[in-house]
Amino acid sequence: MQLPAFETVLTAFEDGVLTITLNRPDVLNAINEQLTADLAEATRLAERTPEVRCLVLTGAGRGFCSGQDLRDRAGAGDASYGDSLRRRYNPIILRMRTMEKPVIAAVNGVAAGAGCNLALAADLRIASDRASFIEVFSRVGLIPDSGGTFTLPRLVGLAKAMELAYTGDSIDAAEALRLGLVNRMVPHDALAAASADLARRLAEGPTRGFGLTKRAFNYALNASLDAALEYEAHMQDLAGRTADHREGVAAFLGKRRPRFEGR
Repeated sequence: MQLPAFETVLTAFEDGVLTITLNRPDVLNAINEQLTADLAEATRLAERTPEVRCLVLTGAGRGFCSGQDLRDRAGAGDASYGDSLRRRYNPIILRMRTMEKPVIAAVNGVAAGAGCNLALAADLRIASDRASFIEVFSRVGLIPDSGGTFTLPRLVGLAKAMELAYTGDSIDAAEALRLGLVNRMVPHDALAAASADLARRLAEGPTRGFGLTKRAFNYALNASLDAALEYEAHMQDLAGRTADHREGVAAFLGKRRPRFEGR
């Protein structure tokens, strides 16, 4: 698979897994205009390329992502925060949340502000024991953005989300695991291997089924039980027509491991 070169992100593809590494390590991968442009294009590539069956997002150096680069913002004059979110951040978050492929955040260090909420937009999070999470917005008089008002209370509950947003306190990886903010915590030096192992496992799975599962969960977050049940039935109809479903049944009956192709 031919990968384009980017200025502020690194990409690597192996075994159906596309890994995107935020690559501004000297500023803990703080987000500037170029990074949002590169990340938007790289996630678009992941979404549209059939060979990509799982996406991993991580950071270079000591940090995952320290959020908006305020030095970059300082040159924006009176430009609207809302316009910046609509143009730069929101399309990336929406793509991650709706991409019908598994998305894993491998959080290798600090995830602050928009960087924290970028991690929360992933389907699964694996954290290094050196990782930390900070909804830092209140320290500069802002509100959580980049999907934080949507994802954070759904992961930790409204009261805890309010506390984290109001105080701007940092929580470490162990506390994030206890709260359910992350799925797994691993020793720092094992993060890359643990993330790659999970990503390969998911890339070998029924990609269409995973995508329909994601679609159904997203729908059910704001649906009544009756509507969610009906949507499940619709999604199951679609899943039942996939080649992966036929392969799964054949493998079960043949008492062998399925060989899913993501179709």
